[in-house]
Amino acid sequence: MEEVKNMRKKILSLGLLGLMFGIIFGSVAAMPWWADTWDRGSNTTWDRPYVAIYGNDTLTQEEIDGLLWMREEEKLARDVYLTLYEMYGLQIFQNIASSEQMHMDAVLSLLEKYGIEDPAVDEVGVFTNPELQALYDQLIAMGSQSVEDALKVGALIEETDIKDLEEWIAKTDNADIIQVYENLMAGSENHLRAFTSVLQNYGITYEPQVISEDEYNEIISSPMNTGMDDKGRSMRGFRGGRW
Repeated sequence: MEEVKNMRKKILSLGLLGLMFGIIFGSVAAMPWWADTWDRGSNTTWDRPYVAIYGNDTLTQEEIDGLLWMREEEKLARDVYLTLYEMYGLQIFQNIASSEQMHMDAVLSLLEKYGIEDPAVDEVGVFTNPELQALYDQLIAMGSQSVEDALKVGALIEETDIKDLEEWIAKTDNADIIQVYENLMAGSENHLRAFTSVLQNYGITYEPQVISEDEYNEIISSPMNTGMDDKGRSMRGFRGGRW
């Protein structure tokens, strides 16, 4: 699928290195009864913030560039979901948009901490980064075709986020950043479960386009990730009852 290849080129690659204060990660259920709740208009959101303070004081230019990208990438996800909610009125889009707003806020806290100018503008669908602007336009065009296509766009965004985070994690041995990315990835996995469940309600079996089929099946067959276990460990690596 050419659109997917183009999308991967646009959202890939920046090794986000920095320290996190105010970690957010989205927790969204994957079970069909949650999907029914969204369609009935529940106002529930699933992000749970927690605070982590680490001791690195400086950022490289690569880290700064990564934070700037991540701030607008999270905005892209939020803006796509807000726009699709306006089109179709499905509660899942509004709920996950709220999660993405919290992710944006988490990145903003780092920009403010390090005195980096925020690239994000207030207007929905407007981006400083021209690549993200073009990607937003493309995703909205895809999602405008039908409600089913809109839900597929949501799943595609979350797949891409998972893949990107895996690659960024592989580029750093900084335990602080790895923890941040693993929690953000847990949120994306929950969102992917959610979109998959709603698509099933429409009689559609979603097929992964960015991550491998094996990885996708492992994520979908695992329970919703709710954050930290009772020993303070990230639940990112906990799947199917095992670490």
